[in-house]
Amino acid sequence: MSSTVNLVKLVEQGAADEVARVMQICNACRYCEGFCAVFPAMERRRTFSTGDAAYLANLCHHCGACYHACQYAPPHEFGVNVPQALATLREDSYIAYAWPGPLAGLFRRNGLVVVLVLMLGLALVTGAMLAMISPQLFWGAHIGEGAFYVLMPHYVMAGIPGFITAFSVVALIQGWRRYWRHTGARWGGFTALRGAVSALASLRHLGGEHTGKGEGCPGPDETNSRARQYYHHATFYGFMMCFAATSLATAYHYILGREAPYGYLEPPVLLGTVGGIILCIGTAGLFYEKQRMATAVKSVREYGMDYAFIAILFLVSFTGLVLLAVRETSFMGLTLAIHLGAVYAFFLIMPYSKFVHGLYRFAALLADEGEKQG
Repeated sequence: MSSTVNLVKLVEQGAADEVARVMQICNACRYCEGFCAVFPAMERRRTFSTGDAAYLANLCHHCGACYHACQYAPPHEFGVNVPQALATLREDSYIAYAWPGPLAGLFRRNGLVVVLVLMLGLALVTGAMLAMISPQLFWGAHIGEGAFYVLMPHYVMAGIPGFITAFSVVALIQGWRRYWRHTGARWGGFTALRGAVSALASLRHLGGEHTGKGEGCPGPDETNSRARQYYHHATFYGFMMCFAATSLATAYHYILGREAPYGYLEPPVLLGTVGGIILCIGTAGLFYEKQRMATAVKSVREYGMDYAFIAILFLVSFTGLVLLAVRETSFMGLTLAIHLGAVYAFFLIMPYSKFVHGLYRFAALLADEGEKQG
């Protein structure tokens, strides 16, 4: 499959060439064809354009199982390292498809430092602004519905992330379009859509096989574990529960005419609390699992946005839980400023962080299901 879109130069040729080289070797061997979806997709090709390589890179879950099973892995002279080659190109593809192009440089920065500085800067500005407007209100205790908006009007608190989110959504759509056109993906119909949603929701490829019956991903001692799959599930479903809590709270505000904060046992708070706890566990676990991953299969780039995205997700959920705990005390103003700083930073970096992995991964699964339909 070849691309007719003039985006080829956006993806670094060296990384794409390395993927094409190892895929040619793997296509001749095929020992790993029972592993993840990358290998059946590879077998449907004889040559690999940069679009094909980017597609396979985003189809990979980076579990590392194929590296530990490969007879041609280093120190063999072929030096086949599929997880590392795909991970390196995958990170390059995030830069290649980012929109607008000049902001793609954020991927190359030390992501963790950028995110922490951005969050602290936004929290400091928000906190200082609220404290200067009315120190008595900022350090006072406020109880009952509408307590948050004593410090900051609802239209300001909701308007800032709304504006940032609108820009981020446009940037994500443009990135998706670039990815879809460059990889030559085609819509496979609703059957393919159902298959892609099923694969995404179950994360079955993180089991180490495309059937979902594998024993999990190998750690540095090559012992298989499903820990990464469980932490991914916790992160995804924790995030979705928090999103549902925010959506429900919005309905409370505009439809029922009730202002936050709500009672501890009301649905928006229960969903946000359980989702926040699950999200904290999932992101902390993913951070740990990334640390213990075998060095040999890690990307050679190490842009740091992987860690930055995990860190900001953890901070958003953790500061939200702390705000819930102290919302009826004099620390509510300070905690609210820190939480809003984390939320604003999250929405700002969303199109230039590992968040795009979810979009491109789903697009790759959708294309894969379409190809299987024929």
